[in-house]
Amino acid sequence: MNNRNFLKVRSALISLYHKEPAKEIIQKLHEQGVKIYSTGGTLDYIKKLGMEATAVEDIIDFPSVFGGRVKTLHPKIFGGILYRRENETDLEELAKFAIPHIDLVMVDLYPFEETVKKDASHQDIIEKIDIGGISLIRAAAKNYQHTWIIPSSEFYVAAIELLNQQGAATTLEQRSEFAAAAFGVSSHYDTAIFSYLNPKPDSVFRKSYNRSKTLRYGENPHQKGYFFGNPDEVFTQLHGKEISYNNLLDIDGALNLISEFEEPTFAIIKHTNACGVASRENIADAWRAALASDPVSAFGGILIANRNIEKDSAYDINELFFEVILAPDFSPDALEILKQKKNRIILKINSFPKQQQLFRSAINGVLAQSANLADTPKESWQIVSSNQPDKVISEDLLFANKLVKHTKSNAIVLARNKQLLGSGTGQTSRVDALKQAIAKAKEFGHQLQGSVMASDAFFPFADSVEIAHKEGINAVIQPGGSVRDKDSIDFCNENNMIMVMTGVRHFKH
Repeated sequence: MNNRNFLKVRSALISLYHKEPAKEIIQKLHEQGVKIYSTGGTLDYIKKLGMEATAVEDIIDFPSVFGGRVKTLHPKIFGGILYRRENETDLEELAKFAIPHIDLVMVDLYPFEETVKKDASHQDIIEKIDIGGISLIRAAAKNYQHTWIIPSSEFYVAAIELLNQQGAATTLEQRSEFAAAAFGVSSHYDTAIFSYLNPKPDSVFRKSYNRSKTLRYGENPHQKGYFFGNPDEVFTQLHGKEISYNNLLDIDGALNLISEFEEPTFAIIKHTNACGVASRENIADAWRAALASDPVSAFGGILIANRNIEKDSAYDINELFFEVILAPDFSPDALEILKQKKNRIILKINSFPKQQQLFRSAINGVLAQSANLADTPKESWQIVSSNQPDKVISEDLLFANKLVKHTKSNAIVLARNKQLLGSGTGQTSRVDALKQAIAKAKEFGHQLQGSVMASDAFFPFADSVEIAHKEGINAVIQPGGSVRDKDSIDFCNENNMIMVMTGVRHFKH
């Protein structure tokens, strides 16, 4: 260890919102003879632990004012953090103004994000904007050559490991790593405040995620992959191997799709598109109908249900090879059955992501848009055909339109009795998408007579409606908006077909 880069911690400034998690660190610093400075509730906590600590107010000879808004913002505090140990002028000024040296700063900021999530009042949220703490973090991180910064409770474990291994001392490399983390904390904190106060979300792009996970690889083995976020908020992994990049993409698609349904529904996802979906009175029947949609594509897919998985369903599901299954919960018997495959990923759904904004890298920047949260209930439909849909057909049209919303464009979905019969996904023409959907349905013996068709965008010509009619499809739901809508409407009227327009396009790229 290079002695020049080795810092012995002689004194520490500690300012914490959450105190209890720092107990072990405080005790170890005390055992190492480190002089502790603190203020307010943190000072009281340290003294209750039976340890000595000096009040910041005694150093600066100035009380905490404005209800605690100003406590540590003083040259004697920041001078002790920022002075350069090898600089003669700094050392002379340190002595001249009786500035105490501070080798370690440990901060836990006011919980701004947590307060926003609680739907607190605007004033309560503003009061949780930390000023002194964030300033202490930046100061100590800037002077990392001489000062060790522990910027949040997230880094307590790493700090305890260092204290156990080498006592109250750090190397320059270690301080540099903590400093980088500190600026990450301050950057994330400021981004959260900016996002809350910014009245113009389209003015700049700011996103920050504190948690990260290195994945085995990206979409392909030669690509690096990472996930930034906290998946534990969305699901709990009960069993199986490490979740991959592609798994996460499919899980996201599965959650978005299943959140559209209130009645018992089961879906099977492959490459973010649904290959099997069905709604039934119970989840066991929904599973069987979903698998029947396309049992070939279901192999190796992502399974998701919006009801608990019980023993009877688990027996059937266990016969299929699949990567991931998600459900609100699993009975103990069901879990035991599904755990028979050691790599099978079993996830309990904790919540559904409420993404308001979507973004992706493009060219040399970022494309951002509001999430597609458009709802098209029956009350909003425009029935443009003479023939009117009855209750059964209306429910099938609603079902199909929910599916096409989550299918890659160009997209066509065919359905009957709330079961996916076939879909055309990611095709370069709407006719090709329809032909693919028809071929899929026929491959697995689905009768198209009396089925319905959903399209993610308008029909530029009447050809798709004509093809659908020849196959026995008798109802169509689409956004409308083509200059040649009348051609499709006229064909429906001439052939007793039903056509519904929603006015909402669902392109998905």
